Amino acid sequence: MNDASNVLEAPTLSAEQVADYLASHPDFFTEHTWLLEKLYVPHQRGTTVSLVERQTSLLRERNQLLHGHLADMIDAARHNDVQFEKTKRMVLALLEAWTLDDVAVAVEESLCHDFYGDETALLLFSERSLESNSIRTLARAEDSLVQPLIETNLPSCGQLSEAMNRFLFQDRAVKVQSAAVVPLVKGDTLGLLAIGSYDPNYFQSSQGTLFLSYVGEVLSRIIFRILQEQRG
Repeated sequence: MNDASNVLEAPTLSAEQVADYLASHPDFFTEHTWLLEKLYVPHQRGTTVSLVERQTSLLRERNQLLHGHLADMIDAARHNDVQFEKTKRMVLALLEAWTLDDVAVAVEESLCHDFYGDETALLLFSERSLESNSIRTLARAEDSLVQPLIETNLPSCGQLSEAMNRFLFQDRAVKVQSAAVVPLVKGDTLGLLAIGSYDPNYFQSSQGTLFLSYVGEVLSRIIFRILQEQRG
């Protein structure tokens, strides 16, 4: 008996169901290789490529992307290694400083030679003269032109006003086009470290200040120790 009403219709599968099944069975085409001869995926230029070729192309693109990320990570690691060695040299030189003049020399050699600054200036706040020929002293921080730079106790970078630039770098200010200013704090504000560059874009307000903060913390402790010894 060939009654059409008894014929069972095959279930209809949606494209989403087929895609979900293939995603759950990535080895499907390994067991059904004959299908690869019949499947084609449109290429962006209007030609056709086999599914295997398209998959290979995607894997190649992903591999190139991962290779680029890996190269960037290796470059960053190398840069960090170099920065670490420079920073270590600076810290060791500061630890060996016994006078304020020793500190000034260590700061200039490190920041100008290793970190490519062009000028450095150290300014300390003190009610009495300090035993140094290289570091300027100012009686009161409250009356200083640089008071806005020390209110937050955080480093700042960018282009300074002409008056502030001249105050910090004095006769060298005419060449300084951008600067980083680091407050030196150990309990109270001890002073300021200023690093100047002849390049107007070398120090920018948008750049990170983690390294500068670290330099400021180390320098503050060294100077505080020397000041305590001088007063003792």
